[in-house]
Amino acid sequence: MLSQVQEGLSQNAHKKLRFLPGIVYIDEGGAVGQCVEERRRTVAEVQAVLKATGFPFHIVPLEQVLDLPSSAVVAAPSPSERPASAYKAAVDHYIQADGSSCLTPQGQEETLRPDVQESRTQLLQQLIGSVKTLTAREDLLNTLRQHLLVHTARTEGYSKLMLGDNCTRLAVKLLTSISLGRGAQLAQDTGFADSRYGDIILVRPMRDYSAKEIAYYNRMFNVPSVFIPSLDTKTTDKASIQRLTESFVTKLQADFPSTVSTIYRTSEKLQTACKSSTTADHCDRCLLCMCALDTAVENASAFKATLISEQLSQTKSPGAVSAEIARQKPAPVEPESTAPPGQCCSSGGGEDCGTAASGGGCCSSAKVPETNDLKSLLCYSCQLTIKDMSSVERLPQYILSEAQRRRRRSHMREEISEFLLNDGDEGD
Repeated sequence: MLSQVQEGLSQNAHKKLRFLPGIVYIDEGGAVGQCVEERRRTVAEVQAVLKATGFPFHIVPLEQVLDLPSSAVVAAPSPSERPASAYKAAVDHYIQADGSSCLTPQGQEETLRPDVQESRTQLLQQLIGSVKTLTAREDLLNTLRQHLLVHTARTEGYSKLMLGDNCTRLAVKLLTSISLGRGAQLAQDTGFADSRYGDIILVRPMRDYSAKEIAYYNRMFNVPSVFIPSLDTKTTDKASIQRLTESFVTKLQADFPSTVSTIYRTSEKLQTACKSSTTADHCDRCLLCMCALDTAVENASAFKATLISEQLSQTKSPGAVSAEIARQKPAPVEPESTAPPGQCCSSGGGEDCGTAASGGGCCSSAKVPETNDLKSLLCYSCQLTIKDMSSVERLPQYILSEAQRRRRRSHMREEISEFLLNDGDEGD
């Protein structure tokens, strides 16, 4: 994709591109367990390739996702909703900058990777390690990477984010998304343009090229490349749903060359039936993937049927429960709390938490995990990802802060619901 953009911006191009590009590279070495020396070596190789292009580039470590503001998961107004003066100012800026100047080394700007503290790397590794399965780990990493890319594009003043997803990768992603329960978000995850973030439009210009075509192009034109390991590097085919789907599609493509193109053409026909990202309320979107929530459906739906099946599969018959109790050994008696009656065992000041005296137990044992609180803010697929986490407290602070803000807003809306007008009441 980078080579194609260079060709389109050259003076000899038949149809010259009319935009000023920049490059963003996310250093994910901390998430995959690379040491400092390996990360520096990889960054140096990538920096040499990016510097040769003449474009401004930004090298951002993945640890910066831990310090993002809450606005990273809030959609900003789209360019179509901005005043006309903003578009005129953008055109004037391009005319003054002159598109040809971006290819000269004098106008090159670069942002080197800042020194990452070891404590931030450990927090990131604890976040990735808190996810039990590799499937959910890859899904969470992809979400965090997308948040960081959108935030970098906003801070650097870019309105479009070009992703390098090719036809083969999108075919694998389509089948993987269906397996992960992201059927309602397929149009945005695999389409050419994705406007879920409002002001930043995600585009996939390489979606018409297969992985084999790109490999031949890179070899014929000597396009430099750098190998960067990922979470599924050197794993088995059954390590994750993403890895299994990729192995299935590539092996089927070897025997039936029209496999990828057939799956890809199917994705072109998909359209979302939910509200558009520009008109949907912030509370009606998933907290992680920023797509419209697919959980607010009727009882006679596939989502409700899946939840009922999950509940029934976890329910045991009375005979099985009694047999299991008989097989188990008597549980050891836990030592009683040394705290006086009516006093909270978790408080050091001797004050009462209010629940011990009422017979409800101590406050330290009555804590409810926050996973259930996040479920109402997530789509079905992201719920499965959070479900595989050992503790949601490992999530970045900007996600937890936005979750608290949405819960407070929802609670406030319930309190004043009697004074609000519905859409059907406006004509009365």
